[in-house]
Amino acid sequence: MGGQSASHESRVLTASLRKGETFELVPRTPFRFNGYVVISSVAAVLALVTASECSSITHPASLVYGVVLWGWWSVIAGVLWKLSLKASSAPNLSVRAVLVHLPIALVLGGAHLLLLWGLGFTPLGWLENQSPESVGRYLFSLNRYGIEILTYGFIFGIVWVIQYQIRAQREVVRSLELQRQLSAAQLRALQMQIEPHFLFNTLNAITTLVELGRQVEATEMLSHLNAILKSTLKRTIPEKVRLSQELEIVENYLAIEQVRFADRLRIEIKVEPSALDSLVPCFLLQPIVENAIRHGIAHCESEGVVEASARRDGDVLRLHVRDTGSRLNGQSKPGNGIGLTNTRERLVHFYQDSFDMKARPLEEGGFEVAIAIPYERG
Repeated sequence: MGGQSASHESRVLTASLRKGETFELVPRTPFRFNGYVVISSVAAVLALVTASECSSITHPASLVYGVVLWGWWSVIAGVLWKLSLKASSAPNLSVRAVLVHLPIALVLGGAHLLLLWGLGFTPLGWLENQSPESVGRYLFSLNRYGIEILTYGFIFGIVWVIQYQIRAQREVVRSLELQRQLSAAQLRALQMQIEPHFLFNTLNAITTLVELGRQVEATEMLSHLNAILKSTLKRTIPEKVRLSQELEIVENYLAIEQVRFADRLRIEIKVEPSALDSLVPCFLLQPIVENAIRHGIAHCESEGVVEASARRDGDVLRLHVRDTGSRLNGQSKPGNGIGLTNTRERLVHFYQDSFDMKARPLEEGGFEVAIAIPYERG
């Protein structure tokens, strides 16, 4: 069931990518930037500072002036923030954007100055030594009007920078999450290539034994196959297991092959006790051992030997699988089948550049696969 679900998920992901669909892969985080809270807080602080400079924060007219002065821009900033959230991309700083926002800045700046000037006609308005005309000349001067336009531009620029950073971070997260899902889907596909490959070979061998009337051997092979399937179906992908668990699968697999080849196959397994608790990718060794038997022992007319060893060398776990069989036409060459190719790709998935895998023919005949991975205690 787990394999079917994984395969289905892989197919759905691949099909979706082919259709050009996008994925909303924004992870849940404990902290989320709230632009409205930041804008309101900054505006409140600036309003209090302005009131204090005018007279005092306890003076009603000064406080109202500070609130209107910065409350106006906080509303503008909130609107720009809202529009930037709804936009498909961050606000643009192109020449076209400047030409669009410049008239808006002129209108909003003028409206803001009119609002400040209109405060003079309220009970909290002009001081006794100031007239509406003098305040109007000050507010509508070129310098004061220019400050309004620059304030709008500053707010627009800050919103753009923040939104650009947020969207850039989200794109990085989306890219990493998609890469992780694709890597997991690829690993599932590689795993599902290996396991049916072994399963079909074993079932074909059992069928042959039954046809030859060797029911006892067929029953024994089914028993070992049952043990392999039980351990495999319990696993989730991707996963690492103890080397001792991995060896159980290898031993069951070799027991199946020994029934097939009888006296033509001799097995030697040497594992140091200190290596048994190390972690290895699940189903790592079986494809390599299978490769040794299919391309080596299967072509031997006399007895062939499969040697498997594992030892810990400091922070490195070293695994070796060697066979003494001859390759086709008496020539040895590196195996490039599903087993070895997928094994290398899975090692890249788990260890990137922190592993070494060599598959080479031996001068004395046979073939050897040597793997070195970081030692991880289970």
